[in-house]
Amino acid sequence: MQISSPASIPLSLYIHMPWCVRKCPYCDFNSHALKAPLPEQAYIDALLADFISAKSLIQDRNIHSIFIGGGTPSLFSASAIAYLLTQLQQHVNFVDAIEITLEANPGTVEHDQFVAYRQAGVNRLSIGVQSFQADKLKTLGRIHSADEAMQAIATIPAAGFNTFNIDLMHGLPQQSLADANYDLTTALSLSPTHLSWYQLTLEPNTLFYRKPPQLPAEETLLAIQQHGHELLSQAGWQHYEVSAYCQTDHQCQHNLNYWQFGDYLGIGAGAHSKITDLQTYQVQRYWQHKHPKDYLDPAKTFIQGSKVVSDQALVFEFMLNALRLQQSISLALFTTRTGLPVAMLEPTLMRAQAEGFLHFDDQTIQLTNLGRRFLNDVVELFL
Repeated sequence: MQISSPASIPLSLYIHMPWCVRKCPYCDFNSHALKAPLPEQAYIDALLADFISAKSLIQDRNIHSIFIGGGTPSLFSASAIAYLLTQLQQHVNFVDAIEITLEANPGTVEHDQFVAYRQAGVNRLSIGVQSFQADKLKTLGRIHSADEAMQAIATIPAAGFNTFNIDLMHGLPQQSLADANYDLTTALSLSPTHLSWYQLTLEPNTLFYRKPPQLPAEETLLAIQQHGHELLSQAGWQHYEVSAYCQTDHQCQHNLNYWQFGDYLGIGAGAHSKITDLQTYQVQRYWQHKHPKDYLDPAKTFIQGSKVVSDQALVFEFMLNALRLQQSISLALFTTRTGLPVAMLEPTLMRAQAEGFLHFDDQTIQLTNLGRRFLNDVVELFL
């Protein structure tokens, strides 16, 4: 396998904080209700040891972005985050203008904490709101109120942040088109620079999956999506990924790296990594012990397992991510990120084009409106 320039593949760092105040009924992430005092220093020390033990995997590559996710990372103090970032910089180089995002729950932060997180080195916030309506927040198991969310968000610019994301869901139990429109217009009134606006899905291993709530009818879901897209477009928002919108130059660089099939190192309980070896050009995936008790157990290694990604799996994984982007996909990017010839794509591209899902030439791939509507079906063609 030959990659034109593996050093050109950006490398991001994902840091997982696994605890929440309580588990939301829709959440299938690796999060655990905090039933004892937060083991803050022990976990920060483990993260640093985890990174140091994995450093050989990334060789001397720079970190282009950092995303501190969870769970609820804002349960950790700003001093702990500052210590973590400072110590990481002793072992790896951060690129200039690195994007460092921290997820925050409006029920666990206040203005002074935002200021302290900014001073700690965080330069982008992602606020998990989900809805601005009391009944929807209660159904979703959120610990904050709509007023708390709006008050917290209103203080973000004054805390020194010039870019932040609001996480907002639609297709909620008993949600009407008017309800969804209220949530979206309320979010826009708070002047975020980025919006993650996505539909609630019932995922396995969640309370909602075991006890499904009544979700809106398909025609309502479609109306919500169409109206929301029109509203955002008319307001000048760039729709650059299936569920991501931004103001000019405010794309999430960390998530873009995922969608463009860059590399990432994951540390923390249950974190996953995708690393291209710069000597052999193989792509390998790693995953850490999922439960915090196992992750913090000094008798266990941090990495629970790993596997080399086959060529056919690389084709599927690249398309699974890249087809989420709204702009055309460069065929050159496919080769640079996978090391594979475009010829491996061509039979499936021809089939997808014949079915009206996409257009392609010798330089780019572009989904049609039909392809965007049936994105999952298009992706499955590459299995």
